[in-house]
Parts: sequence; C-alpha cells; structure tokens
Amino acid sequence: MKTLVIEDDVKILEFLDLGLKDAGYEVDKAIDGIEGLEKLRKNIYDIIILDVMLPGIDGLALLSKMRSEKITTPVLILSAKKTLEERIQGLQLGGDDYLVKPFAFAELLARIQALLRRSSTITTPTEETKLTYGDLVMDLEKREVFRQGKKISLQVKEFSLLDYFMRNPGRVITKALILEKVWGYDFDPQTNVVDVLVCRLRNKVDKDFNEKIIQTHRGVGYVLKQD
Repeated sequence: MKTLVIEDDVKILEFLDLGLKDAGYEVDKAIDGIEGLEKLRKNIYDIIILDVMLPGIDGLALLSKMRSEKITTPVLILSAKKTLEERIQGLQLGGDDYLVKPFAFAELLARIQALLRRSSTITTPTEETKLTYGDLVMDLEKREVFRQGKKISLQVKEFSLLDYFMRNPGRVITKALILEKVWGYDFDPQTNVVDVLVCRLRNKVDKDFNEKIIQTHRGVGYVLKQD
C-alpha cells in the first residue's frame, strides 16, 4: 500500500516513515503543503496522512484543494488541536478520519487499516456486487454510484454511508448507529459530524434530482425513502 505523509515536524515525519515501513507500507513524504500537493498531482496513493499546521498551504486548505481536484484518496488528518470545531471542519472539507497529537502509533495504524478496508470492497461470487434503490445504483466492485445514469463521485465515508442506507431502505437510522457503522468507533452522539456527512452525501445524491430520497426524521435520524 502506497502512503503519502505530509508533515512539517521532521521528528514526527521520520517516526511515521519508520513505523509505516516496518508495517509493510510504501511511504512517500512531503514537508509542506506545496510539496504535498505536487506529489498528489503526480502520483496515486492508497492513503494520505495529513498534518493540519503546514507551511506553504495549511492542511485544511490542501484538503479542500484535493477534493476540488477530484482526488478521492482516503485522508487521515493529524492535529495538535483538540477542539470539536476543527474536527468537524476537517471532516466537512472531505477528511475521512481525525487523530489528535500526541497519538499512539498502534492507534494510527489501526485507523489506517480501517480506512483501507472501507475504501476497498472485497467480494466473492456469492456476494452482492450491486445495490439498487429506485433510480440509484451502487456498484460495489467498481466503487461507482449512478443516479438516472449520471455518475456520482463519492469520498470514502460518503460511499460507506450510502452503502449502509441502501442496505437498510425505509429504516430510520439513528446518528449513533451511523457513528458506529461508518466510523467504527465512538464519537459523542450529540456531535454534528453525522449531520455534516449526510449533508455532503445529499448534495451529491439528491441536489440535482427532483425526488429527494435521503430524508430527515427530526430528533431520531435519517432514512433512505422514496416519497
């Protein structure tokens, strides 16, 4: 698996480089946002580890730039800040997970592995390879989504959330369940990271179509439902 680490702290960069290589990852490094963006434009990576506080282009600005250029590689954000607002902003801009410094390498590795599992669908001939709901089609092997024949580009967590919705059509899904199934670990159920993710998914799946199929049940959660 090819990994890009964008981190301006040389000690942390070398620590991650050594640890990831020992774990079997191929590692590419960038010391600032400008170098990171150049490498992202030239190479294809399986996972990106992105520091927030970077010279040249800061991490969140770089993340926004990546997503605007349709670079959909999973991103694990690193930050010394612990505020919920920054976590939400990072996820809203297209981050897939968030880890606060200082961190244990074992946790970072576990989160990377979780992101990689979600970004690659392993199927067998007996498993479903396509999910369909109304005019919405999800190809699990190719990781492609179409509505009315129009291709919709989704990031890793958006794809995971839509997958969960499409496997549970008509069922009202609580925020706590979404946190558990999509993130795989606990956030405060009162946080609005789920609302942010649902909003991002709606903007892609519903915005340009007459029928809105991702509906809100106030105080409860969300449901994939046709009118």
